[in-house]
Formats: sequence, structure tokens, C-alpha cells
Amino acid sequence: MRPVFSGVARLALASLLLCCAQQARAQSLSPELQAFRDIYRELVEINTTESEGDTLQAAQAMAARLKAGGFPEDDIKIISTAPRKGNLVARLRGTGARKPLLLMAHIDVVEAKRSDWAFDPFKLQEVDGYFRARGAADDKAMAAIFVANLIEYVKSGYKPERDIVLALTTDEELSDSPHDGAKVLLNQHRDLVDAELAINEGGGGILRDGKPWRLTVQLAEKVYQTYRLEVKDRGGHSASGRRDSAIYRLADGLVRLARFDFPARLNPVTKAFLENALKDESFQNAEAIRALLAGNADASALAVLTGLPSYNAIIRTTCVATMLEAGHAENALPQTAAATVNCRVLPDADVADVQKTLVRVLDDPNISVTPVGTAVLSPPSPLNPEVMGAVERIAGKMWPGVPVIPTMSGGYTDSRWARSAGIAAYGVSGIFNDPATSGVHGLNEQVGVQALYDGKTFLDRLVRELAGPARPAGP
Repeated sequence: MRPVFSGVARLALASLLLCCAQQARAQSLSPELQAFRDIYRELVEINTTESEGDTLQAAQAMAARLKAGGFPEDDIKIISTAPRKGNLVARLRGTGARKPLLLMAHIDVVEAKRSDWAFDPFKLQEVDGYFRARGAADDKAMAAIFVANLIEYVKSGYKPERDIVLALTTDEELSDSPHDGAKVLLNQHRDLVDAELAINEGGGGILRDGKPWRLTVQLAEKVYQTYRLEVKDRGGHSASGRRDSAIYRLADGLVRLARFDFPARLNPVTKAFLENALKDESFQNAEAIRALLAGNADASALAVLTGLPSYNAIIRTTCVATMLEAGHAENALPQTAAATVNCRVLPDADVADVQKTLVRVLDDPNISVTPVGTAVLSPPSPLNPEVMGAVERIAGKMWPGVPVIPTMSGGYTDSRWARSAGIAAYGVSGIFNDPATSGVHGLNEQVGVQALYDGKTFLDRLVRELAGPARPAGP
């Protein structure tokens, strides 16, 4: 006779079996991977959101890990600019034969409401082959990998040709923070982080149908600039039914903006990206890419690319309304109507020209256009043969046949500060994920367990190759 279990008992049994399975997998890991998991779990489970989190606590926790792993205390620095705001800088000393290599990762994360998520966003879970939590991918994955790998370098006596400098930073997820860690370190503590090259987030592996498809290396990113659009009006009684009210004038201008496309333009990075992307695109997309590469920027020729957000974002400057505000009473016409328009500007474009274009497209002298904050200009990093060659060699061994493609991000990373400071930055993680299901900046963020482990291996090999061959630890 089969035993009969209640629903509660079945759930408890399933949870027990899952827990046992996870423990069994953990016990089968190498000591290095187990140590990495412990670092990763600790970092992920420290809430580092702007509203309630504490990046200073996270920086101190990683500093304690490095110190316990053998790092000299003098080579570990905590830089705090305010309560709950912390950055970590650690230096693995090499022979000094070459200028340092900078490893960058931010430790702040996007907000995550427990009521929206299927699980506690600040408790790391391993479910169905995935690690799940806020920050599981962005960007505590790379931060934990760098910390764990540096500890392994110290224990093995690795002495590279370059110093290897780790910078774990705060407030990358905030567009205009006075505590932005990368900005603070580069502007106020340049001696701690100065380097020839930097490795950061921004690129990585893309899955298609569950299989590795492309490995991107981010060499450029668009410039972030927000504008406030505002209409001032005398207001009045809502019973008047005026058709030239502040709301309507602003709305008409926004409709004109919604129908406008900035001209398509290529730079060396996006040109190289499209030339590589052409090889495995659909016929329709490929035809449009060929037209653009041939210099045909006609709207009809590029319509298919314009309709794809992932392509549209890399071929032109984009400006989109993201917030609206107007009115003070339901029975009164507003004296002010305003909109926030966020622009992502091509790195070689003139930001001042973008504002002039907005004024022209809105086509209403009553709509004022005012920049919010100051754009951080960030020139593309060069297609460095040493970096690209290392990525291609390592990727070729780990994922044979998967192309390595230079790319420009539509969003921004801390690389903008490095590039504007004259440090060539390259965004690549070796962690493969599906953008459609990763939950990055959204709900239920996740990354594949094996993908994370492979990323750790990839970054270990990349850092060792760029930092130089192992040298004897002694004189």
C-alpha cells in the first residue's frame, strides 16, 4: 500500500530533497569553488540598495575576506564618502615591469521589493541549475569572482608583471550620485587605481536557445543625458475647456518626439559589431545591416533595425520620455506641465547638438528644454590586439566556435569614468546568460550555476594573461 502524504507533507519532503541535493552538489565542489561560493553568498546577501542597503558593509566584508586570504593589510583600502557608502581598493603587487591592470565591479544593486519577487531577493537560492537573488549577476558575480581569484593568486604565490588592482565601487546604479565610487576613486584617489587597462562589466556571453551564441567585449557606451521639458501656463478653471493648456502643448511635442529618429551613424566599434553580427542574422536583418554598412542610412532601408530595440540603440542616439508631471487640482488647468526625457547619445556625437535637435523636433517655443546633470563624455576604448587576442584565445578553448564581438552598450557602466580618465576599459565577464530571462534590473534575477563557475575560470585566465606570466615569489 502506498503511503499517503498531505500537501504540506509533500511540500516539506520536496524542500528536504532539494536541500539535500544542494548540499550534495556543494560538497562535491573543489575547495576553491567552495570558497568562492561562500564569498559570493556573503556578498549577495548583504543588501546594497540605495534605499536600505549598505555598500560600506559589503566593502568591509570583502576586505575581511582578502585579509583572511593573505593580503597585507596595507594593500587593502576602504574609501567611504558617507554613511552606508563604501568602496574597496586592493592591490596584488607584481614586478612593476608594466603599468597596472584594474579590475572593476560595482557592489550596489537595483532596488528589489520582496512583495514583487517570487522569493526573498536578498537570500541566495540555488534552484534548477540557477543562482537567484538581486545582484546574483549584476554585478556581484564579477565582484565575488575577482575577490576569490585574487585570494587564489596570493595563496599560489603568483607574482605578475603588472600590479593587479581591484576596485569594488558604490552607486554605479545611480545616474548622478555624488558618491559614485568609480568617479570618487579616479578623481580623488587616482594613485590607488591608476592603470593601463581595466576589465569591467558591460559585455559577456549571450545564450540563444540555451546555448552559447556570442561573447561580447564592450569597448564603448552611449553618453547618458537627461532633459527636463517644461511648459508654463496661466492656468485657469477646467470648465473653460482650453485646447492650448500646458498638458496638451507638452503632449503634442512629445508625440512629435516619439515619431522622430535621430540619424543612423556608425563608429569603429559598432561597425565591427555589425560586421560580426551579420554572419548569423536572419535574412531581413542581414539585408538592413548590409545597407547600413554600405552607407545607406535611408529610413526605409533601416526600418527593420529601427524596430528592434537592441539594434536601434546602437545605430543612433535615442531620446525617450520616462516621467510626466502636471496639475495641482482636478478642476483646474495646470500652470506647469513637465516631462523627463532620457537620452543615450552616441559617444562621438555632440551633446549640445542633441539639445538643439530636441528643441527643433518639439517645435514649440513654449516648451523649454533644460539639461539635468552633466553628461560624462566617454570615448571608445581602442580595439587593443592584446586584449582582444587574449579574449579570443581563451574563449576559443572554452566555447569553440562562439564568436567574440566588440560592442557598444546602450546603457552606461563605471567604464565611462575610466575611459574619460584615460584608462582603456573593456567590458567582458565570460558569464553566459539569456537577457530575456536573466531578471537583471527586473524581477527574480538569476544566473546559471555552471555559467558562473565558467565565468570565474574565464576571468582567471584572462587576468593572468593580461597581467603577465607567473614569476617566482622570491627574489
